[in-house]
Amino acid sequence: MTSKTFNLTSIALMAAVTCIVGPLAIPIGPVPVSLTPLAVFLSVYILGTKNGTISFLLYLLIGAVGVPVFSGFTGGLGKLAGPTGGYLIGFIFMALIAGWFIHHFYDKVIFQFFGMVLGLAVVYAFGTAWLAISAGMTFRAALAAGVLPFIVFDLIKIAVSIAIGRTIRKRLPFLTQSQQAR
Repeated sequence: MTSKTFNLTSIALMAAVTCIVGPLAIPIGPVPVSLTPLAVFLSVYILGTKNGTISFLLYLLIGAVGVPVFSGFTGGLGKLAGPTGGYLIGFIFMALIAGWFIHHFYDKVIFQFFGMVLGLAVVYAFGTAWLAISAGMTFRAALAAGVLPFIVFDLIKIAVSIAIGRTIRKRLPFLTQSQQAR
């Protein structure tokens, strides 16, 4: 398999994984507990910054055209414009930030963890701002509804993605560090 074919297949596979786990959500308010952050973290951990981000963009495109791959088995542009749309857009930046830290601190888990937390903070900022605007909430109310209940769950997702991501990378000897950086 050529490198280009491998990259395209890997991107499609991780987009499919995100499409499978993204809709699984526990509704606890205007923002549900979702496995999407885990899928995004795994994508950039396994595929690298560029390909992991492309994988998530493909997922967004699939959802934007109406395929029910977003939380709660929803899809369409209305979901992106709705109260949780800011979180979905924020995941793009989370992928870029987390991927950068994973690549540049390949053997330093603490820095990878920090990069993932930083990326997550960007998601929270985008999501909270958009939730406040679209739902007519104060920033404080949006923060209470869209961030505070998720911090512990998201930290667990980061730890799980590091454990799984490191294991998968070690078991893919044909995927060199330079390929993962893309």
